[in-house]
This record gives sequence, structure tokens and C-alpha cells, in this order.
Amino acid sequence: MQTFVILRRSAWETEEDLEVASALSSQVADDEMSDQVRWIRSYVLNEEDGTLGTVCIYQAEDEDVIMEHAQRAEIPADEIIPVVDTVIIRDDP
Repeated sequence: MQTFVILRRSAWETEEDLEVASALSSQVADDEMSDQVRWIRSYVLNEEDGTLGTVCIYQAEDEDVIMEHAQRAEIPADEIIPVVDTVIIRDDP
């Protein structure tokens, strides 16, 4: 599997909306696509317009699988960026 960064800009109005989307995303990844995609972590962003966005780290077979997961989970995937390498200076807080 390859690692990807997925940008989801201004996707949710509230934290509750994000929680609902996260639950469905987990269910799709874990129950329907577990051999194709793995959600590693997400960072939640306060967007300038007051909405919430995310930067998500996933592992998947390819970009098409990321898009299929997003469509099934009814979440955006505004930009999908393949990761070429990882440099860890400190563990996530």
C-alpha cells in the first residue's frame, strides 16, 4: 500500500457533522474496504469561512481507491497527494 495525504477543505459546518462523517468513513474503510484502504490519522482545520476541513493520512492501493472510499463514505477528497517519503522529527502530540 502507498501513503496519501487527502485535503478536505471546508467540508463540515460543525464538529458534530465531522463526527458523523468520521464514523461513516471508519465503517466504510474497516468493514467494506479493509483490504484496500487504511485511515491512519487526520488533522482538523479551522477554515477561514468558519467551517472545518481536514488533512488526512491514508494508505491505499492507489488514488482510485481513495476516491472510491470518499464516494462511499460521502465525504470530499479535494486533493489527493501521494507521499514519497516520511521524515519524523517528533512524535505527534
